[in-house]
Amino acid sequence: MKNICIIVLAVICAALSHAGTSTDLKLWYQHPAQEWVESLPIGNGRLLATNQGGVRREIIQLNEDTVWSGHPEDKDNPGGAEALPEVRKLLFEGKYKKAQELVHEKMMTPHHAHGVQTYQTLGGLNLIFDYGDRALEATEYRRELDLDRAVSNVSFKMGDATYTRELFSSPVDQAIIVRLTCDKPGRLNFDAAYKREQATIEAVSNNRLVISGQATDKGNDLSGGVIYEAQIQFMATGGRLSKRPDGIRVEHADSVELRIVAGTDYHGEDPHAVCEKQLAAIKDKAYAALLKDHVAEHQRLFRRVELNLVYKKQVRGLKMARIGEMPTDQQLEAYRQGTDVPGLVELYFHFGRYILISCSRPGTQAINLWGKWVHQIDPSYNADYHTNINIPMNYWPAQVCNLGECNEPFFDLIDELRPKGRISAKVTYDCDGFVAHHATDAWRFSAAVGRATHGMWVLTPAWGAHQMWQYYLFGGDREYLAQKSYPIMKEAADFFVDYLVESPKSGYLVSGPACSPENTFIAENGQAASISMGPTMDMQMIADLFSNCIEASNVLGVDEPFRKKLEELQVQLQPMQIGRDGRLMEWAEPFTEQQPGHKHCSHLWGACEADLITPSETPELAAAALKSLDFRVENGSAITPVFRGNTAWIVQSYVRLLEGDKAYDILRYMIGSSSYPNLFSTSVQGLRREMWETDANLGNTLSIAEMFMQSHAGAIHLLPALPTSLADGNVKGLRARGGFEVGLDWANGTLKSATIKSLQGEACKLKYGEQLLEFKTEAGRQYRFDGSLREQS
Repeated sequence: MKNICIIVLAVICAALSHAGTSTDLKLWYQHPAQEWVESLPIGNGRLLATNQGGVRREIIQLNEDTVWSGHPEDKDNPGGAEALPEVRKLLFEGKYKKAQELVHEKMMTPHHAHGVQTYQTLGGLNLIFDYGDRALEATEYRRELDLDRAVSNVSFKMGDATYTRELFSSPVDQAIIVRLTCDKPGRLNFDAAYKREQATIEAVSNNRLVISGQATDKGNDLSGGVIYEAQIQFMATGGRLSKRPDGIRVEHADSVELRIVAGTDYHGEDPHAVCEKQLAAIKDKAYAALLKDHVAEHQRLFRRVELNLVYKKQVRGLKMARIGEMPTDQQLEAYRQGTDVPGLVELYFHFGRYILISCSRPGTQAINLWGKWVHQIDPSYNADYHTNINIPMNYWPAQVCNLGECNEPFFDLIDELRPKGRISAKVTYDCDGFVAHHATDAWRFSAAVGRATHGMWVLTPAWGAHQMWQYYLFGGDREYLAQKSYPIMKEAADFFVDYLVESPKSGYLVSGPACSPENTFIAENGQAASISMGPTMDMQMIADLFSNCIEASNVLGVDEPFRKKLEELQVQLQPMQIGRDGRLMEWAEPFTEQQPGHKHCSHLWGACEADLITPSETPELAAAALKSLDFRVENGSAITPVFRGNTAWIVQSYVRLLEGDKAYDILRYMIGSSSYPNLFSTSVQGLRREMWETDANLGNTLSIAEMFMQSHAGAIHLLPALPTSLADGNVKGLRARGGFEVGLDWANGTLKSATIKSLQGEACKLKYGEQLLEFKTEAGRQYRFDGSLREQS
């Protein structure tokens, strides 16, 4: 207890007196990681790694984003379309349980089909060091991840020698580079051994290790899987290298550089040829050049946004320190003990941007459940793509945080679902267009898998289309809209044109059979079920899709007949409803939730993701959404022990409903109680220690940004949900819809100045409090306003 008090006091004293610079943005520790989930991540979008920083054993876990088990296969239930009318009839008659049983039998993937395939680790490289005197203990130990340079470092003293390690994954040269040095000549001695189940590991020379195999599903050769290969080249200064049965031996070296490359046959390439080509390409490139090019490319993206949060409180007159002056795990422990540390929020925000850059670049695979960093061949939930919440949330911060191009892998995923999605639409629903359900994998299946409580959900294309339209609103790229986004949006809408049916109860058009993901209601007959017609999330997303397709059609001047058809259908859609208790209804009928504090808040999609519910434009719906959100939280939704991504959804909903203090309370709970020491958000608290959840980190990254600026409700809203605890700070480089870059400076909770840079020359509307200012802009010009929205020279 005494140590905790010392830590808390130290962190209070080390809180911010002034904004940290980019050089302060480091996660750092005074000890190695105790387990894999505490390791530090690096990545170039495709090739990723973590390292634990052990003194006598360093574990570098490797990932390549196409290492998946399985192969393409059909999973659609051929009885789906035939059963659909009967299922709907039962649902309209209130026979929910019987309808759900029929959905399981006739519409979900047959039991004999394979389930979701698995994303797997490429394997682990173990470096086992020999320091001679086994009694020696490391001193002056420091392990860090430099977010600004995307470099992981380890340094310590062993006796009279200082040892250092430097790791990065270069997006320029498509290689992971590891450099080990010692300031005393000839002191580097270690064995490099590779570990992966079912892999062939061979030292093909005294300086090259080759790892190859097939990513079979938990040893099941019948499941197929990609063929992979990794090569590790060892380059030593001084000493000598020699082959060992499963690795390379390094003796008496001054420094050693490892160059790690990998490839698979996922795209039809020969993985061996890929590795050979990658190593050949950097054969004559010096380490300094590799590092310089890597850092420059990373900073091209990372330095677009700055956030500085100022903490003024002093403790016993002690001087405040910058964000980087206190170990990250100690800051986190102080946060858990109730100390407000805005510097940790700042670091958490930048870490989220770092994750997005590291695991999603154009041409790579979309971010999966665990951010592409896994250390097993059978990770929890297959480390696959859950598109009913997790994967779209991974991309929430991309636009606002000025990383629009990082969206492209997600858009590619949606596009690649179309071929099988057309089959699923026809076989399961007898509809045109394309459909995909709640989950998929590297082979882009689109069928309804799993249980109806989550699997009977047809909105993956609609959600993807929503984010594609947002990409256009932020960046104004008409060519991308015309060539890629709009064809996908239109085909997604085509499905719902056929899929909607008139409800005999309300007369409105509704979707179904459908679930509100993973939630269960109690029907009037007392039976529990999950499947109904026209749940709120469905109707919100369909309304949003139709509206966005109509706007896109107008922008491009195409498809007038289709546009008019959508306009006709849109006014017939079942609207959102407010229950007798004042809450936004989750289903079309006033069902009772089986779990009042259910972890999902799917019916708030129209508030936290879209602009269907806003305090300014739809105040009654916003009040109902807020009441529904408060009800969930009061009944334990925000502190559920599983799936922190859903808690991030709650934070974002509060931010969009302009409840900054409520959002911050839950955010600080998440950071303090649900983060590993490396700031990975825990997914299952106290149950599965190998799990973490990317969408929790990335969802919160957007929420932090939108506390300071929002642009979805028709204006650039300045400091719309500023928490009391973050009353002083500044931010630069946030992106707003309409093609604007926004910078803000505030103190004591009040706006001091705002800077608006126009990228497209569109008219701008600014909002601050009750003030509203509209003005014309010129592309490339910057406009500066004080806190009264008066223009400054």
